[in-house]
Amino acid sequence: MKIIPAIDIIDGKCVRLSKGDYGTKKIYNENPIEVAKEFEYFGIKFLHLVDLDGAKSKHIVNQKVLENIAKETSLQIDFGGGLKTLEDIEIAFNSGAKQITIGSIAVQNPEFCFDLIQKFGSEKIILGADCENRKIKTSGWLEESEKDVIDFILQYQKKEVKNTICTDISKDGMLEGPSTDLYQDILAQTSIQLVASGGISGIEDVYKMKEIGCSGTIIGKAIYEGRISLKQLQNFIENA
Repeated sequence: MKIIPAIDIIDGKCVRLSKGDYGTKKIYNENPIEVAKEFEYFGIKFLHLVDLDGAKSKHIVNQKVLENIAKETSLQIDFGGGLKTLEDIEIAFNSGAKQITIGSIAVQNPEFCFDLIQKFGSEKIILGADCENRKIKTSGWLEESEKDVIDFILQYQKKEVKNTICTDISKDGMLEGPSTDLYQDILAQTSIQLVASGGISGIEDVYKMKEIGCSGTIIGKAIYEGRISLKQLQNFIENA
């Protein structure tokens, strides 16, 4: 199972939110490159980089942060937030993203996203299935749809999307444990490679996500608040 730390960016700084609420912003480091390099030092190979400014403004904003992290580390970066046009997506790939995450646009313009899958290949496109009460939310989690999360994933699985990141927004940044029941339901009803995101509070949650069959887990606030050490993650990776 992949260990995928998260770096969320506002104004070029590494921040975390609670339940996606921009009013809860907490700055953890003003230099995301330092954070990324520390992840790499402890044997981590993947990074989930989110342009929160981009998610709110609906276009890419922090591509320079992506570019600098890609240049100064060998981390495999998946990048999301505000990617709504082919131009923005090409900027992300040209700035060093190995994969991009489509979320809002996958709800609002599925035909465009199906074309993206054909153009770039299914391995490069991750479906962002961010939900609350199992309903997909969009636009930096500020707008709610009536689309059921499993129906949404199945819609894209039919178009050969292989990977999805599912965040239960009610758990995100709360350090109260992940939405295990939801993830088990997704794994039972789809054949998608599922990356669990939201609520990881300790190393035992990481092992639980591996046990239920997730292909990866994204860890954010638990690292920044010292609930999980990078050494623990290094041991997990080495013993996997």
